[in-house]
Amino acid sequence: MLSVRGVHRRFGEGPAAVHALRDVSFDVGTGTMVALVGRSGSGKTTLLNVVGGLDSPDDGTVVVDGTEVTSLDDDGLSRLRREKVAYVFQTFGLIPVLSAAENVGIPLRLARVPAAERERRVATLLDLVGLAGHAEQRPDELSGGQQQRVAIARALAASPKLLIADEPTGQLDAETGLAVMALLRGVVESERVTVLVSTHDPVMMALADRVLRMHDGRVDEQAGS
Repeated sequence: MLSVRGVHRRFGEGPAAVHALRDVSFDVGTGTMVALVGRSGSGKTTLLNVVGGLDSPDDGTVVVDGTEVTSLDDDGLSRLRREKVAYVFQTFGLIPVLSAAENVGIPLRLARVPAAERERRVATLLDLVGLAGHAEQRPDELSGGQQQRVAIARALAASPKLLIADEPTGQLDAETGLAVMALLRGVVESERVTVLVSTHDPVMMALADRVLRMHDGRVDEQAGS
């Protein structure tokens, strides 16, 4: 489902250049949850941005569900993000004036999904993330953990093939963070989505099928639990 081959990414030129990614290669199968771990500055976010088409590598290729991300133009990248790749970040990114249901429905509105079908999908996703009773609440009426659940539901709205989550529990307490990670684990199984998630918390590795550890822009695989 995801193939990364020989990816390099550097920032700057000459002796002062920072090599954020160095010859990164790995494959991920459909319906797999992969934890990307490593210290700050190890290259995790850069790798996620390259995989999702938010940044371009200097060398190498990325293929998502048969689409070579690294060869797409702006229109192709926009289509990729509408149809195949979704994102969840530390900051929840919800629109304050919209309800939970309206926030989840945004990708479906952009895709011009009919209202009745959109409402069914939104209801299904809010139920999946345990927020069926909070559909009409706005973000400031929800806890941090609930807001992140809404963000995950929104990311899943358009049925992406790949969900990229960059430190999705970074602003949550440990207990709530583990609940969100368990939710992502459930999403892999119920929606057959492939999840690539970066985290600094080793405890969360237990929920992943695979663990990729980053150090100085390189990736090494280690056994998951």
